[in-house]
Amino acid sequence: MTFNDLKKIHDYLWEIPKSFRKDMQVPARIYADEKMLKDIFRDESMAQLVNMTTLPGIRKYAIVMPDVHEGYGAPIGGVFATDPEEDGIISPGACGYDISCGVRLLKSNLSVEDVKNKLEDFATQLQRDVPSGVGRGGPLRLKDPDLDKVLLGGAQQLVESGYGEQDDLGHQESNGVLEGGDPSLISSHAKNRGRDQLGTLGAGNHFVEVQRVDEIYDLEVAKSFGLSKDQVCIMVHTGSRGFGHQVATDYIRLMMQVMPKYGIKLPDRELACAPFNSPEGQRYFKAMKCGANFAMANRQMITHFVRGAWKKVMGENGGSLSVLYDVVHNLVKLEEYEIEEGKKPVRLVVHRKGATRSFGPNHPEVPEAYREVGQPVLIPGSMGTSSHVLVGSEQGMKEAFGSSCHGAGRTMSRHAALKVVRGETLKKDLEAQGIVVRGGSWRGLAEEAPIAYKDVDSVVNVVHNAGIAKKVARLKPLAVVKG
Repeated sequence: MTFNDLKKIHDYLWEIPKSFRKDMQVPARIYADEKMLKDIFRDESMAQLVNMTTLPGIRKYAIVMPDVHEGYGAPIGGVFATDPEEDGIISPGACGYDISCGVRLLKSNLSVEDVKNKLEDFATQLQRDVPSGVGRGGPLRLKDPDLDKVLLGGAQQLVESGYGEQDDLGHQESNGVLEGGDPSLISSHAKNRGRDQLGTLGAGNHFVEVQRVDEIYDLEVAKSFGLSKDQVCIMVHTGSRGFGHQVATDYIRLMMQVMPKYGIKLPDRELACAPFNSPEGQRYFKAMKCGANFAMANRQMITHFVRGAWKKVMGENGGSLSVLYDVVHNLVKLEEYEIEEGKKPVRLVVHRKGATRSFGPNHPEVPEAYREVGQPVLIPGSMGTSSHVLVGSEQGMKEAFGSSCHGAGRTMSRHAALKVVRGETLKKDLEAQGIVVRGGSWRGLAEEAPIAYKDVDSVVNVVHNAGIAKKVARLKPLAVVKG
């Protein structure tokens, strides 16, 4: 594939026509500007995008967001929907290994001026109180009955157990729980991997970051979200840890075994799938919900730890930390969309892998406090750069299955980053910018260097200019804690 194979729809949207390859069931669409397209062709993400268009039951088109990069089977940044009534499939690889990885943003009542003298202490306390690092466990070790309650109840179970406030749940996607999970479909290996990981950050690109509101783009929406200039916020980015990874591994293996039974032939076995309404498809869907609930509970527990650290360092005058929103970017959900203009919306199996749900105004699943303006969309940047708060749009609902980008997107592998970046040097560079850094290892810092990622501002500008989500505010880091 070359640039000449693309059809330009507008400056920020391109299409690979269905005629490009004979096995394509629908066209493929790419949200990007012309400069980004040149980088996108460097890896296999475009081939993976085309492969998604061959999946049974796919409707309308397959999409990638501007932060797209090569993934397992499906590209990271990929979105597509299948029709369960037309033999539409469900694919674990197109959900991702880190099931329900997502972002939560906490708001304080303090400004940068209020916290500047306590920032170092707060970052140190966060590192102490929020367990992080590869394979690192937390203070809880759940036995099966308690773990099963979390797999069924998600963040709701944590709040009921005293690790949060009822108001937290009203500011989360799906109110902090996906109903219909079945812990009996989870392997003992997966349960053992997750048993002590509730409330842990992990490693990779996961973090807790103290941020300031640097710029407001939409005053009205920012006011609805409770954001103001120089306000201090805390962003949490993590997912389902080893538990979700094992669930994905188990069910990818199962799907590879059963595809011949359903006559499914794919250009890439990593897209292994089964019909959504098949026994195997439903088993994965219910197991995936358990993974999602574990991840939402994980971010809820980390919130509890962050609040504890805040109180220890800021004292009674620090006030409370409230949840602005918690949104997921690796998930499969049943949602309704209008496929043909003027016709009744149909229920579809929407896969988002490295893509954020971004529902527009007046959608019933948007929290009541935000319903008039639309759903908050949280976009973390690479370490030391900016993060963004966007809002979902009607156009995104019509054109992109209510989806947006999920971050900056890698341009360099972790291995490649280690060849050109030293963790010690990166830490000094960030601290020279006034950013407090707490990292578990020099290697971990180097792997997540900003040079390994796209420019998040450019990524966000694409989705904003394309109209599928709109900019509300930009956040700049004050302190970052990584595994």
